[in-house]
Amino acid sequence: MNNRQARRLRWQGACSHRKPRLIVTRAIHDQFVDAMQQAMSKLVVGHALAPSSQIGPAVDARQLAQNQRYLEVAKEAGAQLVCGGEKLELATPGYYMKPALFIGGDNAMRLNCEEVFGPLTCVLAADDYEHALALANDTEFGLTAGIITQSLSCANHFKRHANAGCVMVNLPTSGTDYHVPFGGRKNSSFGSREQGQYAAEFYTQVKTTYLKY
Repeated sequence: MNNRQARRLRWQGACSHRKPRLIVTRAIHDQFVDAMQQAMSKLVVGHALAPSSQIGPAVDARQLAQNQRYLEVAKEAGAQLVCGGEKLELATPGYYMKPALFIGGDNAMRLNCEEVFGPLTCVLAADDYEHALALANDTEFGLTAGIITQSLSCANHFKRHANAGCVMVNLPTSGTDYHVPFGGRKNSSFGSREQGQYAAEFYTQVKTTYLKY
């Protein structure tokens, strides 16, 4: 991918709320999907404490079954499974599955508008930056969002207009420093922020007094 193509790339990802959408401009859609497929084929699924593992197991059988149901729901909605989704039997017992990549879906399908909490993602095609931003904001959730771009104007516009509590530019959407407030918007958050200086304010009872002498 050259610099000109990279400047066209726009995506919106998610962190804890797990809305697994990747929004990419049509000009590089197919190339992006090919690169994603190659990268995902190399991911190591294994025991969560194993140094070589990149994808750990689902927390329990119920979560794994839910992940598998989302696979079927996405297929029924017309999305195309490019790779992954298979359950795995490994040497260490666990609820493992290969991460799944879909294309051909839309913003209204359940995989793209519900909290999945599983290793599934769908690539959505956008006409341009403005369309990508509209798709990114068209959701009931808003914990984290990110953009990959070499355009400073797009980066600044996205930071201001992305409806998410945490916005990343050219960085993964997971991982937030402990000294900054963490939380989302819409249905991705509740209450005040409990990190950074907001934490002290959250746990402080303010009293106003007057004194004359």
